[in-house]
Amino acid sequence: MDRDDLAFAGAARQADLVRRGEVSSVELVELYLERIERFQPELNAFRTVMAERALADARQADARRGAGDERPLLGVPIAVKDTEDVAGEHTTWGTAAYGERAAADNDLVARVRSAGAVILGKTNLPELAIIGDTEGPAFGVTRNPWDTDRSPGGSSGGSGAAVAAGLCAAATASDGAGSIRIPAANCGLVGLKPQRDRIPLGALAGHWHGMSVAGFLTRTVADTALLLEVGAAQPVAVERDPGRLRVAMSVKPPAPGPVDGEVRASVDRVAERLRSLGHEVVERDPAYGVAVLAVIARYLSGIAQDAERFPRPERLQRRTRGIVRLGRLIPAPAVERALRDETRHAARINELFRDHDVLLTPTAGRPPVAAAAWEGMSGLRTVLELANAYPFTAMWNMTGQPALSIPAPPVGGLPVGAQLIGPPDGEARLLALGAQLERELGWPEHRPPLGR
Repeated sequence: MDRDDLAFAGAARQADLVRRGEVSSVELVELYLERIERFQPELNAFRTVMAERALADARQADARRGAGDERPLLGVPIAVKDTEDVAGEHTTWGTAAYGERAAADNDLVARVRSAGAVILGKTNLPELAIIGDTEGPAFGVTRNPWDTDRSPGGSSGGSGAAVAAGLCAAATASDGAGSIRIPAANCGLVGLKPQRDRIPLGALAGHWHGMSVAGFLTRTVADTALLLEVGAAQPVAVERDPGRLRVAMSVKPPAPGPVDGEVRASVDRVAERLRSLGHEVVERDPAYGVAVLAVIARYLSGIAQDAERFPRPERLQRRTRGIVRLGRLIPAPAVERALRDETRHAARINELFRDHDVLLTPTAGRPPVAAAAWEGMSGLRTVLELANAYPFTAMWNMTGQPALSIPAPPVGGLPVGAQLIGPPDGEARLLALGAQLERELGWPEHRPPLGR
């Protein structure tokens, strides 16, 4: 296989190649380290690269394969978002306020290691994983390989840029208000926000008042399904035909705001493809009501709580301190009410799924914004800009149900995302439909200019 083809083959394909002895883990790691050396200076996707450690782990993986080991990710090189603890490494959360090195791998890293994956390094993110862009004074600006003047999104933007540019087979990610799905949309990738608690968060259980989940960014639906099985330690159906589904389509955001016309047109084309596949697609808006107020209360208050975990708060950037102050203005009874109201809001919104199997929306309200577009803004203005750019994602963190971003037809050469939302525990349905659309739209064949 051509070296570039191998770099973009994805986790599932690479695992199969290693299993059959057609490529070694050492060869894969050496390939990615060479590509990281070539593209990292412009992308800034990684916060740190663990080259020697990765090569040692790859040699061990090859020895295990020779002994007949058949772990599902044996020898596959992946990257880890720098919110995850890797033993012996700093977990910075994108800030200079971090503390000591991690004493042990956290639960998710332990699971992917146990499945045989090799960790190449830790990817960049915005401070405390707050915003939908990846930049900050501690570790600089991460850029989009499709257009380095654009943002890869956030907060899992380093993971998105690394996977999109072919610097790793896949990467871990997390999502408290869209942080898996936004980079997926901006970078032309697959990003699943799983059902709440599908992948255990361990010591971070309940993060951002229950809005945060862990997951992955990948090039294909099959890769996402494989990694979800590893992270959740349970099988996930993907290969089955989804059957004829009733799809509701909505381009109305949960709170009033603009949606780019070309993004609307791209999602319309996804709807047309769904119809051509035999699915019924009708326009219907969810009954969001005022649920966005509960989302805002949990998001801002969660950030304020999160900031207290760091031993050097004086090192937090000015914008972060401003957002923390906003969170501290929300009284505890308001947060408690928002948590109590989740059941009521979710029941009303999910009435849509009585008559429909899946909801289709844009992932973001516009194509990728400029890199560092919000650098230097106040906390309040940044939050308002985020709400305008990414109005479609955070609602589903509040309800807890799964949502999948897949690449829609590009706009002006830039990736955009279509979001598929399922009922509670609906990951298998979303992945089956996503796999069907992947075969039709063919996004794994597309590669960004920076990375070819």
